[in-house]
Amino acid sequence: MTRQLALPFQHVPDYARMAFLEAPSNADALALLQDNTAWPLRRLAIWGAEGSGKTHLLHRWASRHSTNVLSGASLALSPPTGPIAIDDADLAAERPLLHMLNAASEAGFPLVLASRAAPARWAVGLPDLASRLRAMLAVELRAADDALLRALLAALFAHRQLPVAEHVQDYLLLRLPRHPAALREAAARLDRLALATGGRITRALAARVTIEWDAGSNTTPIDENIPWPAAAGSHDTPGFF
Repeated sequence: MTRQLALPFQHVPDYARMAFLEAPSNADALALLQDNTAWPLRRLAIWGAEGSGKTHLLHRWASRHSTNVLSGASLALSPPTGPIAIDDADLAAERPLLHMLNAASEAGFPLVLASRAAPARWAVGLPDLASRLRAMLAVELRAADDALLRALLAALFAHRQLPVAEHVQDYLLLRLPRHPAALREAAARLDRLALATGGRITRALAARVTIEWDAGSNTTPIDENIPWPAAAGSHDTPGFF
């Protein structure tokens, strides 16, 4: 089989075009984001595990308020000019974050933070910042249920314009960790493999990803030269679009 060269282009999610998948696990956050006048001091923190939808929600809120999403890792001491959204806020330096909280309050701007842990649990050295974080209204994005995971996997393939049969998606859902981040990584790996091999995404290709995942290689790039494993009971064979 002729292999195509898989160029290392990073897939950047288009949050403006991707539909947010509503589910019981994110219902509380969605409700709170509708009305920032109900937040104490007009501050809200959204927290949850990687891949739970924090960044997507933050971009939706920022778009609705005509503002940009700031990165916590590069947060600077600059005066806000409108509503504030900070992603990965737990990675922000303490003084710029404290400055942003104070400036937003003085100007009357609503502010939303997103992080993996609740702000009250962050290890913070500045007492003033610690007290503000403890007082902030925080809402958790809880673990995804079966329906949300299934819908998410289908949406991930659709966003990448990858036709994947339902039985292949079922195969992945039964064998991958029950976590949105795992589904995102699996979709990305299958996208790269399908491009490199020039084939469609079959159950055999899905088996290759899950076998390598079980072997503990889920944090490293897939070796394109590893032979495809035979999937038990599968009648799929490599093909072309």
